[in-house]
Amino acid sequence: MDPYALLGVARDADEKTIRSAYRALAKKHHPDLNPGKPEAEAKFKDIAAAYALLSDAEKRARFDRGEIDATGAETGPRGPAGGGYYRQHAGDPFAGGHGRYSAGAEGFGGFDHDDLESLLRRAFGQGAGPGGSTGGGPGGGGFPLRGTDAHYSLAVDFLTAARGATRRLTLPDGQVLDVTIPAGLKDGQTLRLAGKGGPGMNGAPNGDAFVEVTVSPHPLFRREGDDILIELPVTLKEAVLGAKVRVPTIHGGVMLAIPPRSSSGTRLRLKGRGIREGHQVVELKVVLPAGEEPELTAFLKGWTPRHDTDPRAGLEHEGT
Repeated sequence: MDPYALLGVARDADEKTIRSAYRALAKKHHPDLNPGKPEAEAKFKDIAAAYALLSDAEKRARFDRGEIDATGAETGPRGPAGGGYYRQHAGDPFAGGHGRYSAGAEGFGGFDHDDLESLLRRAFGQGAGPGGSTGGGPGGGGFPLRGTDAHYSLAVDFLTAARGATRRLTLPDGQVLDVTIPAGLKDGQTLRLAGKGGPGMNGAPNGDAFVEVTVSPHPLFRREGDDILIELPVTLKEAVLGAKVRVPTIHGGVMLAIPPRSSSGTRLRLKGRGIREGHQVVELKVVLPAGEEPELTAFLKGWTPRHDTDPRAGLEHEGT
């Protein structure tokens, strides 16, 4: 299927648009977020393959020119000698000091069949060139060609990204990559795995693998830099009299002292309980009893505050 259609972007979409579309679809169809739905896993693999192609500038250009299909397979017409359709372009291993050449009814503009066979052998180190020598310098290794870079995506949960861990990424071809998630990784951050891309040729290094990580939100925690924020419900009694309550953190539960006469919005800090050197900030939210409390109602009706203050003082009421 057309990778542009899979991601829902125009053919002239820029890298940012393509990346944004991919991230939105990856979150929607990721297998971890759709357990027991094989169709979501299949869709996610198609989306990942489409993004891998379009996020690689060279592969995208070749696809747009019709040289490869959506799977990366060559699509060029076959020549009269059974070879492919060769076209000189940037990064072409056959490009040298010769002029541009193309296949046509009269052969390969300036190259006869024997010239091409010899050139191919020298390029890939598959035989001796003229005079018995091999291409690619001493040892006959052919031209060194660095492996292509690979692009993948990985979805992790909030706590994994905050604390760090190792996660296994299964590739479309069934191979696996162990990806180290550093503590404090942010949503949308890309990790580079050196040498984990396509294989190099003739002694050249492998390409790299680039893994874009999507971090799913957490129902309790929010992140501000390296600080973790959490809203903590407390009862009216705890807020008025003070109390010690257990509070969840990304590193496990701890006891927190609620000072007497605390209000909703009061912020308390748990030092060193955030990401790396960050802290956890606990914002209190006073919650009234769920049911009727006649004694409390009667008390409040007869209660006159010793320090009567207006909690809305300072608010501007325009137009009233």
